[in-house]
Amino acid sequence: MSLPPTPFKLLVFDWDGTLMDSVATIVACAQAMLGELGLPQPPDALIRNTVGLGLRETIDQLIPGCDAELYRRVVETYRAHWLTTYQNLPLLFPGVSDMLRQLAAEGYLLGIATGKGRRGLEHALKSSGLTGLFHATRTVDEAPSKPNPGMLFDILDELGARPDEAVMIGDTTYDLAMARAAGMAGLAVLSGSQAREELERLEPLACLASVAEVPDWLAGIPVATSSSSSR
Repeated sequence: MSLPPTPFKLLVFDWDGTLMDSVATIVACAQAMLGELGLPQPPDALIRNTVGLGLRETIDQLIPGCDAELYRRVVETYRAHWLTTYQNLPLLFPGVSDMLRQLAAEGYLLGIATGKGRRGLEHALKSSGLTGLFHATRTVDEAPSKPNPGMLFDILDELGARPDEAVMIGDTTYDLAMARAAGMAGLAVLSGSQAREELERLEPLACLASVAEVPDWLAGIPVATSSSSSR
């Protein structure tokens, strides 16, 4: 099938807060971990603002000066809470499965660049029924954490796409800064942990209310956006 008339042939999606409604669940899991270890509880907004980073980078923000032994305990405790209580709570945002299958049928290459680890992403893909739909995926187990562009460079190389043929779609400034560092366009969605004003500072092509609006936006159909530039 031929590609649709768009500048892009590769669409790279963030996962948490973009495709899956998991931000509140991640915050709750972090709170449970901190509580069990008797560590200070930062404001919810601070925890939310770390969603999208790798675990090491998240802990550095939530627990400044965390040494190797405390880091080990934090990771073990967080993973135990996640696996026993929170792992299966998040759900895909409405319309995500149909939206992704539509884009694949239209000929787009689909990728994921996420702050999740590989095991977590594979579980999320399986539980959401999206296994096999993406042409390339990268996690913090294979590349540096966002906003380092390594995930995107890997995906571009694997799929043989140029930066100007790809767009990164995400809900955080980490996603948009990563795209900028890779020479790619960024498209923001307002379904995650950061406000429109924060996202617009990174000059995305547009801010969409939800990721389900991506096909219409790509097709040039008007959607309720806040555009930083025209496509």
